[in-house]
Amino acid sequence: MAAILGSLVGTCAKRLQEIITEEAVLILGVNKGLRDLQRTMTQIQCFLNDAEERRTEESAVNNWLGELKDAMYYADDIIDLVRFEGGKLLAEHNSSSTKATECGGISFFTCIPSCKKRHDIAIKIRDFNGELEKISELGAQFLKLQSMQHKAEAPLVKQMRTCHLVEPNLVGKETLHACTRLVELVLRQEDKKAYKVGITGTGGVGKTTLAQKICNDQKIKGAFSNQAWICVSQEYSEVALLKEVLRNFGVHQEQGETVGELSSKLAEAIRGKSFFLVLDDVWQSQVRTNLLRVPLHAAATGVILVTTRHDTVAHVIGVEDVHRVELMALNVGWELLWKSMNINQENDVQNLRHIGLEIVRKCGGLPLAIKVTASVLATKERTQNEWRKIMERSAWSMCNLPIELRGALYLSYDDLPRHLKQCLLYLILYPEDQYMYRDYLIRLWVAEGFVEEHKGQLLEDTAEEYYYELIYRNLLQLDPLRFDRSMCKMHDLLRQLAQHFSRDENYCDCVGGLIHLRLLDLDETAISCLPESIGSLTNLQVPKGIGKLEFLNDLEGFPIGGTSDDANTQDGWKLEELGHLSQLRQLDMIKLERAAPSTTNSLFLRDKKYPTWLGTSIHLSSTTYLNLTDCTYCAHLPAIWQLASL
Repeated sequence: MAAILGSLVGTCAKRLQEIITEEAVLILGVNKGLRDLQRTMTQIQCFLNDAEERRTEESAVNNWLGELKDAMYYADDIIDLVRFEGGKLLAEHNSSSTKATECGGISFFTCIPSCKKRHDIAIKIRDFNGELEKISELGAQFLKLQSMQHKAEAPLVKQMRTCHLVEPNLVGKETLHACTRLVELVLRQEDKKAYKVGITGTGGVGKTTLAQKICNDQKIKGAFSNQAWICVSQEYSEVALLKEVLRNFGVHQEQGETVGELSSKLAEAIRGKSFFLVLDDVWQSQVRTNLLRVPLHAAATGVILVTTRHDTVAHVIGVEDVHRVELMALNVGWELLWKSMNINQENDVQNLRHIGLEIVRKCGGLPLAIKVTASVLATKERTQNEWRKIMERSAWSMCNLPIELRGALYLSYDDLPRHLKQCLLYLILYPEDQYMYRDYLIRLWVAEGFVEEHKGQLLEDTAEEYYYELIYRNLLQLDPLRFDRSMCKMHDLLRQLAQHFSRDENYCDCVGGLIHLRLLDLDETAISCLPESIGSLTNLQVPKGIGKLEFLNDLEGFPIGGTSDDANTQDGWKLEELGHLSQLRQLDMIKLERAAPSTTNSLFLRDKKYPTWLGTSIHLSSTTYLNLTDCTYCAHLPAIWQLASL
């Protein structure tokens, strides 16, 4: 909670500083109240480090943080309210034609209701500041919270885009032998109707990594006509799971199909064929026995590879061979540690070996724990003294956590800068085992105010650095099938850790009257029209008037058009309007065949034929990435080889 609060208090204090001099706020006359709020918030910020260290042991401190959290969310709402009402008042003032009789800069006709509005807002701010001062006094006088400086935070690691990510099964002879043995075992069973093999072991031990290595073996790829990888998770949807199997097998599904319809479609798709299916992270045996057994029986031959933490699940499914992944031996764990840190000098390996073996022992031989600890060590100097400091951190002995989340996993979280903690915790919004799109995460983090501003750098670029930093720290796992590192997911143990620290947060918004809403994504929904009230959402980051949004950097799903001069009937935008958008870093538009030439760095095309200017390097000389999706009217590629920067 304190990690979220640290960023929230800092963001609120900064926003207050920014709005105090805005014309839309000056017209309300509440500047003094806002300055008092900012001063109180700055005082409270000094207590947060001490509170974070004491919250797990002292319930009173944890309760204080809960009160402060509620107050900060209310403060965020007040800031938006001040801007919203001040903006309306300013617009009324500027548009008023009656200038003769004014009251406080506002025409007589709007004077009475506007004075009441200003009074009401001033009272809100005064009362809230009183509550916030009580919270501050409670922390200082009753709880004796100490004013502490912020922890020195490790800088972002800059080589993260090209970092070498070492997998546990690429070290140690035992695991390599296990992979070879299991591949040979699978190939020997390829003529069986339904052969099942299991990989078991504790969470984070490397079951999924071993299964990936088997699945990617060229002998396996060439032996089966259909191959699929399915992450099952604890709470799975039968419809979603069947659809994912069909998608892996290259079979189209219609919206609204039932379990029975999808099951029949799966049986027909593999009838008389062979398949290799990986069911990863299975918690319930029903996924095989009740859902997939009947449709998969239609295949001529098939192999199912199951990974699970529970031996009983493997037994009920009826696996005929089981390989248990054991914890790493000390020497193997040490090899994983230094290879994960890209330590290439033999002298460094030998000098750090003794302390390194101690660290591996503290990690309990668990590959996931070793890897996240390696990521923490990678931000420090490669000396025994620095590594000893990590060994002696109190994070190792944090006992008020579920036992599987203690030690190295908590250390990896505790070592994060505040803004990265907040970004990581936010990811529990996504279901378990679901891959997340990098660009969506970036926009969400920016919209939530999690991203720190750096002079001369777009917030989205900074957020992208956060994304790669979390990957480098092994807190997010890349989709191995995506060469551009655009998708990732969180290991279920790390997700449990994030859930633990977010357990007091409520991540469920009701849409309606949300004037504070900054991001609204209706992609892939059945919504065909929007209510007029959406015009009240003045904080949305992409309002109309594209050409005037000079700081817009991500534009998606907008049609090219602008054939009508009537703004009310406008059916799209002209590409000329994009000429003012100097910060644009990604563009996704439709109906491009209408368009005249333009330039951009990233281009997505959907559903339509190519525009005539696409194949000319003159107009798209700076494009580095081109994505063609569902271009069903296109019989051949344009002259994209002319795009030198692609």
